[in-house]
Amino acid sequence: MIPWLEPDTPFPDTTLALGPETDAPGLLAAGADLTPQRLEAAYRRGIFPWFSQGQPVLWWTTDPRMVLPVNEFKVHRSFRKALNKFLRTPGCEVRIDSAFERVAAACADTPRDGQSGTWILPDMQAVYGQWHSLGRVHSFETWMDGQLVGGLYGVSIGRMFYGESMFAWRTDASKIALAALVCFCRANGIELIDCQQQTTHLASLGARPISRGDFEAHLRGVVDQSPPLVWAYDDVLWSQLERSA
Repeated sequence: MIPWLEPDTPFPDTTLALGPETDAPGLLAAGADLTPQRLEAAYRRGIFPWFSQGQPVLWWTTDPRMVLPVNEFKVHRSFRKALNKFLRTPGCEVRIDSAFERVAAACADTPRDGQSGTWILPDMQAVYGQWHSLGRVHSFETWMDGQLVGGLYGVSIGRMFYGESMFAWRTDASKIALAALVCFCRANGIELIDCQQQTTHLASLGARPISRGDFEAHLRGVVDQSPPLVWAYDDVLWSQLERSA
């Protein structure tokens, strides 16, 4: 049994999450409110919401945890070629937070192999939109000729970035946004990007699993640090993106 949370109930200890022998490894609790304040308390401890239509709010803390060390990001030959072309094509640019609502909606609407429906439900989009207005959630966007063609969004607390979802309407557009995020993190002293779930796609880009204990220890060292002050893709970051290609 997992605990049911009322709005004023704190999260249980993460060691009480369901184990790998269960049907829902990592499930910690259900219920409670879905507000920026509750999300803040959750993410600081490595807990995140994930649920489908018709379910209550479900709170998870996976073990192991998939993370992308930004200094281990892999730019394979085929992507390097695409990134070089993007960087040298007039009208191509990276933006931050210029179209957050559109990015979140696109992440929800884009079909994905092996998935029917989405976990980015209207209530989720609304609360992350509120959190975005408070400066905690950010979008990295790939633009071509004035058109949004791909991107991602995630949560920033202190010197930690938690990746949430990405989409691409052009080949490699989401990877370009991820490469831009990696350069931003390197420039701002953010060592890890949380990826939550293990996938072969993320592993191919340099992500790897670490234990929940190691992940939580890292969080304790970074979430109370001062966050990046400027969320904009300037010439310095663009130059770093060029060097990564």
